[in-house]
Amino acid sequence: MVPSQMLKGVLEECVLEIISRDDLYGYLIVEELKGYGFEDIVEGTIYPILLRLEKKSLIVADYRESEVGPRRKYYKITPEGLKQLKVFYENWEELSVIVDKIINNKK
Repeated sequence: MVPSQMLKGVLEECVLEIISRDDLYGYLIVEELKGYGFEDIVEGTIYPILLRLEKKSLIVADYRESEVGPRRKYYKITPEGLKQLKVFYENWEELSVIVDKIINNKK
C-alpha cells in the first residue's frame, strides 16, 4: 500500500490522466484506479479531487442519462487540463530520474 502522503502528490494527476482517455463518472474513475493497483481508493477520496479539478478548470462536468438509475455526472478534460498533464509528465520524468539515482546510489 502506498502511504497517503506519497499518494497525495500524484493522485490528482492520475485522475486527470484517466479522464483524459475517456469521459467517466466518479465510480468508474475509482474502478480504473483500482484496476491499476490503488485498491484502497474509495469514491469519498475521488469526489473532492474532482471538485478541485473542476474549480481549476482542468475538467468540466455534465449530467447524462443512465440506463439503470439516475443521471450520472460525467467528467471531461479541458485544454487547460491537457496542458497541466503535459507539465506533470515533464516534472514526473525529472523527479523519477533523480529518485532512481538516489535509490541506486548513482550520482
